[in-house]
Amino acid sequence: MTENGRLEAIWIKRFKRGPMDEKREAAMLAGRGIEGNANQGGKRQVTIISKDAWDGLMTEVGADANPSERRANMMVSGIDLGETRDRVLAVGSVRILIHGETRPCERMDEAANGLRSAMRTGWRGGVFGEVLDDGTIEIGDVVEWRES
Repeated sequence: MTENGRLEAIWIKRFKRGPMDEKREAAMLAGRGIEGNANQGGKRQVTIISKDAWDGLMTEVGADANPSERRANMMVSGIDLGETRDRVLAVGSVRILIHGETRPCERMDEAANGLRSAMRTGWRGGVFGEVLDDGTIEIGDVVEWRES
């Protein structure tokens, strides 16, 4: 069964602990990450959260925080990110190798009381990965798992 999702949001962080700028599209650079984003290179080039997981977390903690508070680069819907280490996620024409779960930091409790603890189960804090292809992604792109 093929599981397809949708790219719901893109955020770029210009500098560490800086604001998250919402974008309609972004240039992706293989082996680097999102053009203009503070995190470049390494295994954590991009971070991705699930809209479905975020909505569930907001219900669980009784909050209505903007998903940009998670400080991820992308939000996807309709696709499960849980337990996906070493899988390849295609966002439009760009493939991302998922390296692991993004652990929630203390800033999550600044967004909503109890959020950090709630994110610790089921990979609900999202995932991080490495960009495999150059290309442009934009809101509305199809998101799907690939064999490689």
